[in-house]
Amino acid sequence: MKKNVIIDTGPLVALLNRKDHFHYWTLSTLESVQAPLLTCEPVITEACYLLDKGAPGLGTIQIMNLIKRQFIKISFNVTEQADRVKQLSKKYSDTPMDFADACIVRMSEIFTTSKIFTIDSDFRIYRKQDKKILSLLIPSEH
Repeated sequence: MKKNVIIDTGPLVALLNRKDHFHYWTLSTLESVQAPLLTCEPVITEACYLLDKGAPGLGTIQIMNLIKRQFIKISFNVTEQADRVKQLSKKYSDTPMDFADACIVRMSEIFTTSKIFTIDSDFRIYRKQDKKILSLLIPSEH
């Protein structure tokens, strides 16, 4: 069974920003994963916002190129998953869990053998519906 990799905002930004602290870790980690990397629209939105702050429009163009080349694939329908995303947001409101994080946790419940590619240590706290620990690709220092 193929292990899907779900990419979070941090590694996506680090991939495209050579000045990012996690740029080389991201490149190294990508050597061991297979495209396409799965994600959701909230992650795309966050990444475009963060990348465009330094160079308006450039981050959006780079991310759209990754989608067009099928390096990343949007594999989540927020409308269909709204109830579960809402439950997760409520459960982890003290963490706090943002919208993109809730979508990624839900994606990990749907793609049961997936790994989450992230730099966000809050994913060590989050759990799947069945209270299982999330499988992570995360820097050891973080």
